[in-house]
Amino acid sequence: MKTFIIAAMASALAFTPASAKTKVVAKPKATTCSAENMVKTTNGMVVMPYHPARMAMDKEIAAVNAEMSKGDMRAACAHYANVQKMAGK
Repeated sequence: MKTFIIAAMASALAFTPASAKTKVVAKPKATTCSAENMVKTTNGMVVMPYHPARMAMDKEIAAVNAEMSKGDMRAACAHYANVQKMAGK
């Protein structure tokens, strides 16, 4: 009887999902590539002092505008993600 109980407990532990054993940590989400978020980022850059970091962000925003004018939103969103990384968001 004792071996039956031990075997039942071992099989119960073996069949538990791995996700139940680990703690899930939520990753911070980057803001989406929408017109509203782009306006917020651009308005936030206006108050930044002139610095090499701001110049790099200005170049990326120019690349965003160039790609959007070509109709390539995928590339524009990639450049926008670079701006977000530079801004620390």
